Amino acid sequence: MRVLILGGDGYLGWPTAMHFSQLGHDVLVVDNLAKRQWEAEVDSAPLQPLPTLRHRVRVWREATGKEIRVAIGDIAENARFVYETFAEFQPDAVVHYAEQPSAPYSMAGRDFATYTQRNNVIGTLNVIHAMMRHVPDAHLVKLGTMGEYGTPNIDIEEGWLEVEHKGRKDRLPFPKTPGSFYHLSKVHDSHNIQFACRIWGLRATDLNQGVVYGITTDETELHPELHTSFHYDAVFGTVLNRYCAQAVVGEPLTVYGAGGQKRSFLNIRDTLQCVRLAVENPADAGEFRVFNQFTEVFTVLELAERVAEAGRHLDIGVEVSHIDNPRIEAEEHYYNPRNDALLGLGLQPRLLSDELVEDMLHRIQRHADAIDRATLLPTVRWRERDESLSR
Repeated sequence: MRVLILGGDGYLGWPTAMHFSQLGHDVLVVDNLAKRQWEAEVDSAPLQPLPTLRHRVRVWREATGKEIRVAIGDIAENARFVYETFAEFQPDAVVHYAEQPSAPYSMAGRDFATYTQRNNVIGTLNVIHAMMRHVPDAHLVKLGTMGEYGTPNIDIEEGWLEVEHKGRKDRLPFPKTPGSFYHLSKVHDSHNIQFACRIWGLRATDLNQGVVYGITTDETELHPELHTSFHYDAVFGTVLNRYCAQAVVGEPLTVYGAGGQKRSFLNIRDTLQCVRLAVENPADAGEFRVFNQFTEVFTVLELAERVAEAGRHLDIGVEVSHIDNPRIEAEEHYYNPRNDALLGLGLQPRLLSDELVEDMLHRIQRHADAIDRATLLPTVRWRERDESLSR
């Protein structure tokens, strides 16, 4: 298959590109390299310095004999580039990661909020229009987020809800109460893609992904320069990754508020499984399909306790500390999402174990000197603009 990876320079995009290339597919990676600029804006950096995208592609070719093609361009700002890329490559599947991925970044002020929504929503609109024009039979696999749903006091179905109201029934999109301007951008994407499927007959799978953790995949292990951009800071780092970095450098694990916030999680290797399963089992023409992409549910306090326990096994003294919650969110709530579809397609979950947490701690320890402790605490608060940040 010809697989187009949008956002292929990122934490998930680069491992996905290698994974599909290793499977024998013809892979083209598109990126505008903006994530590296966003990191600089908020004083964030990956745990390990990241080689350029083209350098990693050369290393991949030397390590495997396989080719990953690269196109540098902005899918939100340059519609002509998007149309030309789709026309020339003629993808069978489009895996779309090319969005600003951080809730705190989107909440740092008006400029950050408007940039996030313009980048994410317009980029996706350009993609679906290019598909309609040049590859109407291709399958769009879009990385959404479980954060679109929020934390409703009912079970979270996979994208749709059977509703009975005043004696009538219908199947409607599941109601969504996102918690940041970033998550709102994902809701807008979902509505736009569903609309395109309904009126143009496009086929799409919206992967509402939980919080991802982890450092390695089979492909990143093939060469030291094939690693991905592991973030641990309070803006771009996900919660388990941040806890592990804090443990390694002897900082308290900062649990926001009471810590009862429940979220869905999955390992980065399971992200690759899920995307592969979606690509290999495409939606039908005109179908907008939603899969909830996660393997386990934890509270953020439970995760901290898991890291503390793993640290004790490694003779690392770990303290758990509760700090004021910078976000506006319920800290105790009902949360019961379903994830039947991907399990039905054959997903084999890699569940969070003490051994897996210990392995993450070991790997982070190798680069402990590079961890910037100043970036571990939250600077963005949902009710306040951080005046130290500007765009």
